[in-house]
Amino acid sequence: MQLTIDLPDNLAASVRANRQNLDRIFEAGLRDLQADSSTGYHGLADVLRFLASLPSPAEILELRPSIELSARISEVLEKNKNNALSEADEKFWESYEFIEHLVRRAKTAALAKIEQ
Repeated sequence: MQLTIDLPDNLAASVRANRQNLDRIFEAGLRDLQADSSTGYHGLADVLRFLASLPSPAEILELRPSIELSARISEVLEKNKNNALSEADEKFWESYEFIEHLVRRAKTAALAKIEQ
């Protein structure tokens, strides 16, 4: 599909320099935009924002993946079973594993605080 858009000069120069990656840039940008426009914990960035807000130990222990994030995880796991992971899927999974590690550490620390 061909698309024509008007951009400011500085952004147009950056787009030209990254022309070979435009599909990935648009995909990542749209995914981020969709996550930011919804409420709750709909993506990995939302989990980081939640942890950065310094929630109480009880709030940390209550943290669960959103329905959308759970669906995305299931989708990537299914694609992995069928050896059909895209580069974006692999990057998502790497990010998810790192965020999951952080959440587990936060939950461990929260539980220790509650038990004190």
